[in-house]
Amino acid sequence: MNEQKQNDSIERNRPETTSVSNSIETKSAAKVSAQRVLIVTAVDAEKEAVLRGLGDQATQFDVIAAGVGPASAAAGTAAALAFASAAAGAKALAQGTAAPSQTDAAQTSAASSRPGPLAGTGLTPAYTLVVSAGIGGGFPGRADVGSIVVADAMVAADLGSQTPDGFLSVDELGFGSSRVAADAVLAARLRHELQRAGLAVSGGTAVTVTTATGTAETTAELLRRVPDAATEGMEGFGVATAAQQFGVPALELRAISNAVGPRDRDAWRIKDALDALQAASSILREVFTS
Repeated sequence: MNEQKQNDSIERNRPETTSVSNSIETKSAAKVSAQRVLIVTAVDAEKEAVLRGLGDQATQFDVIAAGVGPASAAAGTAAALAFASAAAGAKALAQGTAAPSQTDAAQTSAASSRPGPLAGTGLTPAYTLVVSAGIGGGFPGRADVGSIVVADAMVAADLGSQTPDGFLSVDELGFGSSRVAADAVLAARLRHELQRAGLAVSGGTAVTVTTATGTAETTAELLRRVPDAATEGMEGFGVATAAQQFGVPALELRAISNAVGPRDRDAWRIKDALDALQAASSILREVFTS
């Protein structure tokens, strides 16, 4: 998430640390179905935009504000996934039935075919999809202010090490992967439906950073590391990593509020981006639960 999240209007909406468990606890375990979607935002302003777009009848969605940055995003997402899975398992046990199986197309995606460390723990995922949603920066010429990016992949662009020869990613260091692929089928379907609705939308990679870009030099370096970068945020990789641990596919949806590059607060269009996020969210129910 870019630095614009630190402006006063959004900062006042920063969620309390108990918001994840409280928001999930308000959902009855009886509502958990094989078609549930978890949407994770950073702050309440984004969460509220998503909820306005979904409308009152979107009972198959849970929307949480997990906090700013990849660590908060990963922790909040994992907590929500674990709580919902445990609640679904407890309900099934009380009814004397097996935990609900996940048989829809989303669960056969590439992401879910590589179960994470939590596989085999007895927890059955209560969600079939996790979406990282919010506002963020767009790389000039690839994602204009006010447009939407539905990412093809989520990449931790600054996860690695500086060396005398330049930056080495965690992949190059041999310590894991800085990339989580989005569910390709669902990403393509969502982009198609957003375009049909008249919204400007593009694909590409969503880069996750821990320090928002504020110079032309940093922008150029990010594009060197991730040539197909379309948008910059601070949560997508964290959300996607948590989803991957549970064997659940993930997407990232970003509404563009500013151009990635030299910091210029006067050029930020936060309201326009939140409006675009609301408009995009109004399409989600048709795409993900049909």
